[in-house]
Amino acid sequence: MESTRVIAVRHGETAWNVDTRIQGQLDIELNDTGLWQARRVAKALVEEPISAIYASDLARAWQTAREIADLRQLEVTTDAGLRERAFGHFEGRTFADIDAVLPDQARLWRTRDPEFAPEGGESLLTFRERITSTATRIAARHPGELVVMVAHGGVMDVLYRAATGQGLQAPRTWELGNAAINRLLWTPQGFTLVGWADTRHLSDDVLDETTV
Repeated sequence: MESTRVIAVRHGETAWNVDTRIQGQLDIELNDTGLWQARRVAKALVEEPISAIYASDLARAWQTAREIADLRQLEVTTDAGLRERAFGHFEGRTFADIDAVLPDQARLWRTRDPEFAPEGGESLLTFRERITSTATRIAARHPGELVVMVAHGGVMDVLYRAATGQGLQAPRTWELGNAAINRLLWTPQGFTLVGWADTRHLSDDVLDETTV
């Protein structure tokens, strides 16, 4: 089977990114900066031979993908499998609030305990399985083609770890910037890394929070 080229894009900025408030699977839209970032990444990809565009069905990812699609007269296929990690009762709280009110759970979260799941949410193990299986399923549909997947910071993190063989608890040394361009290659053997965190199309600083 021929390889599939993948461009993975984190959505543009939201007001909750600015507030360091966990969105998880809550449906938060882009702010003005995020809309600007989405338009910039769309222009940066306008010459790419994209065959299909997939996005999380949450508004912030769909809005970003829509900007990319509109310049190419393509449709966006939404896939709930590309959603951010479900954070249960963490969702809507700021990082500082979690640290202050739920210190024991905050420690498990901060140390990336693979089996820890906030009440009503997903563990890292469950999240990784969902993302890798979804991304594999999408990539396998497009051998020899280039596809775009627009999703979330946590999704980007899982894809980077899958492509580089990093474990779930390995310290993160890579960026997860809003509207950054990340390039991967997929074969039936898995994902490999081509390029990461390209933000040359953005002239302003962007937030780099794992959770969107």
